[in-house]
Amino acid sequence: MTVNSVLSTPTTVDWPAWPTYGLEDDLLPRLEAWQRSGVTTAALATLVQIVGSSPRPLGSEMAVTADGRIAGYVSGGCVEGAVAAEAGEVISSGRPKLLDYGAGSPVLDVQLTCGGRIAILVRRLDDLGRHVAHRRAERRARRDCWLDIDLEHGSEHAVAAEAPGPRTGVFRQHYPAMARLVLVGGDPITLAVAQLAEQLGLEVGLLRPYGPSAPPPGVRLAFYDTRALATALPAVVCDQATAIYSLTHDIDDDESVLLHGLASPAFRLGVLGSRRKADERRARLIARGVPESEIARIDMPAGIDMAATNPREIALSIVARVVAARPRACPIAAFA
Repeated sequence: MTVNSVLSTPTTVDWPAWPTYGLEDDLLPRLEAWQRSGVTTAALATLVQIVGSSPRPLGSEMAVTADGRIAGYVSGGCVEGAVAAEAGEVISSGRPKLLDYGAGSPVLDVQLTCGGRIAILVRRLDDLGRHVAHRRAERRARRDCWLDIDLEHGSEHAVAAEAPGPRTGVFRQHYPAMARLVLVGGDPITLAVAQLAEQLGLEVGLLRPYGPSAPPPGVRLAFYDTRALATALPAVVCDQATAIYSLTHDIDDDESVLLHGLASPAFRLGVLGSRRKADERRARLIARGVPESEIARIDMPAGIDMAATNPREIALSIVARVVAARPRACPIAAFA
């Protein structure tokens, strides 16, 4: 591993009693909130290399402000305190640091319980607003965001998805388009799925034909449409980061939703119901000429088999299936 080793013991920081910072995986909302509160610069720590095992995937990030606010995590709690201390120095000096922790690292007092070795780049975002604005624009357009980060200088610049691989000494960070779950229905299971999916960081849209004018309480929706299904469904664009699930209990409406999803690159489709109903739906789709390879994209009956009986348990089984299938970040490291 070719990194600049950190030989000194990090200074003591006022560390939270419980690791609530580690519950934030998507840091963009937090960075936006900091910017709105007047923060113009912050340190961003990025996991840029893994040798052996690591509790966190490549590209994991942790953000730190000059006044000690923290969000995200880059290990299982082994190095966060040390990284936060180093981040304070990076904010002060403006000079990035490439930290080396784990097996074989000269930092003997900071080791990983998994036995691996990781490199973490800590750099200062001199213009937090610019960084946030670019990522927000890409997210709003439902595009993947790619940033090439210079490991020596800490500078970043946007690149296209089809750009050639990064040159040596550059880490290509990948922020995938936000996974979206479109639901069709209005029963308690639909509500439970919407609530849980939003809590797990999925964007949620809801179609409830002829439903109440107000959206359901307790969940933030990307959109809510009460028009007739024949009108509302064509307006739903299912891209590669979209899953669409029909929870209507109506076989004709379910079929309309499935056909709409099958005609798109949606990463997952699903429909509620028993195995007997699933067989009936499968037969109807085959009769329409839908090949078995396409039918395999459908989670039918919806959810993993976990003996779920109530709405929240069923919601857990469905959202687990969606989370397992959703697109993941694919960052690229280019060390010497």
